[in-house]
Amino acid sequence: MSSQHSSGRRPGGFPVRRVYDPPAAEDGKRLLVDRLWPRGVSKEHADIDEWLKDIAPSKELRTWYHADKDDRYAGFEERYRAELDAPERAELVDHVRELARSGPVTLVTSVKDVEHSHVPVLVRRLEEGD
Repeated sequence: MSSQHSSGRRPGGFPVRRVYDPPAAEDGKRLLVDRLWPRGVSKEHADIDEWLKDIAPSKELRTWYHADKDDRYAGFEERYRAELDAPERAELVDHVRELARSGPVTLVTSVKDVEHSHVPVLVRRLEEGD
């Protein structure tokens, strides 16, 4: 995953870019997938097409995970996948897939440690198909 956020490109997948990095021409639709708007970033600088805050983990799950990140990632992933399967979130997952059928889609996040965040879980779910 580390190659994802440095170049932003993943063959056949959903590229990931940090919101603090400049947008790239090949980004296509830029979707912010965080629940909270990134600190210190204006809407103009972020260049976000859609803010899908409801596709991010619930506040309760995020709080649980951050209490002990070192030992809880496997449990976090399992719980977040269950949240993504809930009807209202499944609709958002389908929406992102639909957008990707029409052209490039880049997932944008403000998290520092992308590899140990919700983003890889979301990418895997998106790539699984229906």
